[in-house]
Amino acid sequence: MASTDTVPAAPTSAAAGADTADVGAGLDALDAVSAPRRSLAEALRQKALPPLLGAVLVLALWQGAYSLHLTSDYKLPSPLDVWHAAEDLWTAGTLFSIIWTSVWRGLSGFLVALAIGTPIGLLVARVRPVRAALGPVLSGLQSLPSVAWVPAAVIWLGINDSMMYAVILLGAVPSIANGLVAGIDQVPPLFLRAGRTIGATGLNGARHVLLPAALPGYLAGLKQGWAFSWRSLMAAELVASSPDLGLGLGRYLENQREFSDMAGVLLGILLILFVGIAIELLVFTPVERRVLRNRGLLAAVK
Repeated sequence: MASTDTVPAAPTSAAAGADTADVGAGLDALDAVSAPRRSLAEALRQKALPPLLGAVLVLALWQGAYSLHLTSDYKLPSPLDVWHAAEDLWTAGTLFSIIWTSVWRGLSGFLVALAIGTPIGLLVARVRPVRAALGPVLSGLQSLPSVAWVPAAVIWLGINDSMMYAVILLGAVPSIANGLVAGIDQVPPLFLRAGRTIGATGLNGARHVLLPAALPGYLAGLKQGWAFSWRSLMAAELVASSPDLGLGLGRYLENQREFSDMAGVLLGILLILFVGIAIELLVFTPVERRVLRNRGLLAAVK
């Protein structure tokens, strides 16, 4: 007796193609989902309010310590005294010139360090003999305090801008190079093989495959490189003194220390901190968010 069971017919190529298209459309829809746009008030509440409350808390604790006379006024002036010191610089017309002198040195030195540290990082990451020779040296230089280079730079170059930039480079280049090396080490080998398949080798491969794939780690190295640039510059300005150098934030801080003006010392510290935070928020944070957004990782840092 013939069997009455029927075997389901295999899906036709058209049906399979339709199913594949549906799956692809679904994945595209998932990729296209974005977080709802926040209002300006909500964005300010989430981004600006917490640091503002933190600053208010610090000021309140500072004022409380001053009011309770936990130490002498000579050692701990009030926030109002520091504000008056800032007003004096504003009235004298030197506040922005002091800030700009240091900011210009720091940024220009960082850009030169970027131009030097990037090719060094590529060589160390991709050439084994170079890595064996220079890798430990870069790691050691990164851990060396920047202020240790100031006496040597003064003897080599004298007390001038060249000495300042030398200290910045010696502090920032190893950090930038090591950041790029770390980023390249995390690039999946599949990316490199795919690049070689399409002919992206040598400099073209580094430009179009290696650097874009290593960008998150490279960016972390750039942020650290800027921090080293800024700290190296402050160390150089604190130690070296010459009329030809102009008055930067580090030199202003040391001058106020020599005058025993604690309000001026605290003002110098706050200005140095302010510049560091401003560069981080205005330059590196937008770039980092754009990189993460392009990789679909922005939700991880919200």
